[in-house]
Amino acid sequence: MLTRLILSFLSLFLMLLLSCGPATSETKIENEERKTSPSQLKEEVFQILLDSINLTGTILLFDEGANTYHSNNFDEANTGYLPASTFKIPNTIIALETGVAASPDHLFKWDGGDRWLDAWEHDLTLKEAFAASCVPCYQEVARAVGAERMRAELDRLGYPGMVFDSATVDNFWLGGDSRISPMEQIEFLRRIYHKELPIRPATQRAIRDIMVMEQTDDYTLSGKTGWSINGEDNNGWFVGFVARGDEVYYFATNVSPGPGFEMDGFAAVRVRITRLALANLGVL
Repeated sequence: MLTRLILSFLSLFLMLLLSCGPATSETKIENEERKTSPSQLKEEVFQILLDSINLTGTILLFDEGANTYHSNNFDEANTGYLPASTFKIPNTIIALETGVAASPDHLFKWDGGDRWLDAWEHDLTLKEAFAASCVPCYQEVARAVGAERMRAELDRLGYPGMVFDSATVDNFWLGGDSRISPMEQIEFLRRIYHKELPIRPATQRAIRDIMVMEQTDDYTLSGKTGWSINGEDNNGWFVGFVARGDEVYYFATNVSPGPGFEMDGFAAVRVRITRLALANLGVL
C-alpha cells in the first residue's frame, strides 16, 4: 500500500514538473528578451542642435551600459544612406584580411598627379590614408581586392547594403545604390568593439588602433567621417565610439546642409555636432 502511494506521488510530481517546465523556460526567455531589448529615448535637444546650425538629419547615440538609444529622429536612424568614407572601416579590414595590405604600415605610393586634397599628394601608410580619408588610396585597395572577393568579404563580415559589380568596385560607397543606416553603422561598430567579427586578432588590433582619433586620461574617441556628393546634394557622416574605462558609447551622425548653411563648415560640423550631443549625455 505504502509503495503504491509513493509511486503515485512520484508520478504526480513528474507530471507537474513536465507540465510546468516549458512555460518556465519560455518565461525566462521572454524576461531575457525584455532585459536585453534596447530602449529608445527621443532627444529634443539633438534636434535643437541641428536646427541651430541649419542641418537636417539624425544624431544616434547608443549607451551600451544603459542599453539605450538616444536620437532626435528614429525613422531617419533606420534610413539608409551612401556610406561614403565610413566605408574605409570595412575596407581597411578587408585590405588586411585579404593581404592586399600586410599591416597598417602598408605604403600607398603617390604617382605625382594632382589630387583633390593636398594631404593626399604624398606617400601614405594605410593608417595615414585612413586618417586623411584618402579616396584614391582606398580605391586602389578595392581594385586589388576585386568585386568577387569584396562581395565575399562583406558577406563574411555582415556589412549590409552594398551594391556593386566589377565596373563599380572602386566607387560604390561614394555613388550608386549602396546604402547603410545609422542603426546598422552602430551594430557593425559594436561587433568591432566586442571582437565579434570573424577576423584575425592582428586585424582586430590594427583596426582598433587605426580608428583612434583622440585619447585623454578619461576616454578614447575612435571613429570615421564620410561625405558623399550627388549633384547639389551633400550628405555627411561621423560614426564611431567613445570608451571610458569599461563603459562604451557608440554614435552615428548623418546630416545634410539645410537652407542657409555655409558649406565651408560642413567638414568640421559633423564632428562638432556629435561631440556636443555626447557632451549633453555627459560622455565627453
